Amino acid sequence: MDYKASEHIQDLQYFGEFGGVNPSISDSSTYTFLSAKTMFDTFEGNTEGCYLYSRHSSPSNLYLGEAMAQLEGTESANVYASGMGAITAVILQLCNAGDHIVCSRTIYGGTYAFLKNFVKKFNISVSFIDITDLNTVEKSITPKTKMIYCEAISNPLLEIADIPSLSKIAKKNSMPLIVDNTFSPLSISAAQLGADIVVHSLTKFINGSSDCVAGAVCASTDFCLSLKDVNNGAGMLLGSTMDSLRAASILKNMRTLHIRIKKHSENADYLAKQFQNDGLTVVYPGLENHPGHDLMNAQMNPEYGYGGMLTLDVGSVEKANALMESMQRKKLGYLAVSLGFYKTLFSASGTSTSSEIPEEEQKELGLSQGLIRFSIGLDNDIKKTYKTMRECMEELGILAPDTSLA
Repeated sequence: MDYKASEHIQDLQYFGEFGGVNPSISDSSTYTFLSAKTMFDTFEGNTEGCYLYSRHSSPSNLYLGEAMAQLEGTESANVYASGMGAITAVILQLCNAGDHIVCSRTIYGGTYAFLKNFVKKFNISVSFIDITDLNTVEKSITPKTKMIYCEAISNPLLEIADIPSLSKIAKKNSMPLIVDNTFSPLSISAAQLGADIVVHSLTKFINGSSDCVAGAVCASTDFCLSLKDVNNGAGMLLGSTMDSLRAASILKNMRTLHIRIKKHSENADYLAKQFQNDGLTVVYPGLENHPGHDLMNAQMNPEYGYGGMLTLDVGSVEKANALMESMQRKKLGYLAVSLGFYKTLFSASGTSTSSEIPEEEQKELGLSQGLIRFSIGLDNDIKKTYKTMRECMEELGILAPDTSLA
């Protein structure tokens, strides 16, 4: 895969109102019209360049939407006040009462909770399956199935979805493939591989500064317009609108995404290989023993590496908690959820970001209580970071002392 997303993003150029190098921020909730006829036409969706009300759209949100469309190479993109705002809008736009969804069994806990507990209010059923087993995917599809939903790299087990093969299955059954690409922006170009709709939590790598929540839907122009329809658009009517000030801020941060992703990947790759050499149970798509390693190689944009996410299983929740507390005391990062920050973030997924999944189901998935999910930061001296991490592990008896590192 060699889609030049970063170049397309860099080529976007907007002049501010007074010639500024950043576009002016539209800090208004409502917009005026010079004629009543134009207002009517705007309500009907028959005008371009006219703005009605910020819940519908604003210049700042459209600028960010254009950048997101360039990231995935889709016709269009809408932005939302959170990743879940984007995800739920897509699902509710596509599904009606009595419909069925085929979904990966390993997904973000919030998405899992929505699909497991919430959509049943609307008589929408969901089959949670092993998305890496293509035969199971095909067998799970029924005449009522409306979509296949997965994550390009799953949260938190880092399974790799075969997007081209899933796309073929979806097309054969006349339904869309929806891919959450939050873990792998730039590394994987999901739409170029066959995803019909790509969702992102902009909160994470794309914004990169852990100062807001935001989401996006990248898709065809027709689908994005349907989400904004004033009469039946889920994005419009559910009100998950992004604030213009945040949209402007995220757009500026997107300009450095290509630099940050390379460093996140470089650091994560180094740590994963060191931890593996130490005999730890580490999962990272860049390791040759990862079940999806070859598939990742076939789908990724090599320039951006295997991503900034890895997991370590230290055996028990007690050891996991002790290690995370120790690493935080030594200023290696933060015991916190989320990802994509400049500092490393770590959390025990079973008791945090995946806690919505019942413990019995976590065990079936192979999600150990001792599993720590790491979002590796932008450390300048990753060798020093590794050495200090190892010291924490030695102090807790997770690793035996290595005198050669002294």
